[in-house]
Amino acid sequence: MKHNVSKAALLVFSMLPAFAFAAHWSYVGKESPEHWSELNPDYKLCQQGQNQSPIDIHAVLQAHISPLEVNYQDAPNSILNNGHTIQVSFPSEANDNITVDGEKFTLQQFHFHAPSENTVNGKHYAMELHLVHKNTQGEIAVVAVMFEEGKANPELDKLWQAMPATADQSQPLTQKIDINQLLPKDLAHYRFSGSLTTPPCSEGVRWLVLKHSITLSAEQLKKFTDVMHHDNNRPTQPLHGRVVVE
Repeated sequence: MKHNVSKAALLVFSMLPAFAFAAHWSYVGKESPEHWSELNPDYKLCQQGQNQSPIDIHAVLQAHISPLEVNYQDAPNSILNNGHTIQVSFPSEANDNITVDGEKFTLQQFHFHAPSENTVNGKHYAMELHLVHKNTQGEIAVVAVMFEEGKANPELDKLWQAMPATADQSQPLTQKIDINQLLPKDLAHYRFSGSLTTPPCSEGVRWLVLKHSITLSAEQLKKFTDVMHHDNNRPTQPLHGRVVVE
């Protein structure tokens, strides 16, 4: 009987996704960003990587990069509080995408950080939106949108109404969200090579940080930060010779 129970337990563990056993990490305390590389060997790039994100954007090379083409038509269908951020996801059949240098990247999810992770000339914005895309080769491109305090954003209101208040909870989105209302009209941007800003801090990520910000109200910002309980931004990382272009 004991032997059968052990076999059953092993079977259950073998069926669990790999991420269920990933080391826990945080933005505060002994699991904060400066300790991420100590938590799991898979997180070594968080300390050893030479192309880490976020960064401070201050010296920019004029390179006449191609315009960002955006095709966001499908709406997200769920919102998750994963304990690190508020993440919004899409049905499998959705086909929202961007085109970067003639290459298409499909939107996977978007999430938020407050205050902003990337900075411009040392300035933090109130909040930063990351729209995470992937191409057919599995390469990642992130479009970052900065928020400043000001007028309320109606699309954020729709999202925040469904935002789970506790970690590891997900809710369906019953109101249609227009992602285009979370973007400035002018899509001029800075571009650089970087990484994921959370463990495992994988590199090779194409970053497109929009130059123009949009607004959210003080109340909208407070609702997000109250749910997160603490800042959820990784500090800026050294450039190590990288060039930011526009």
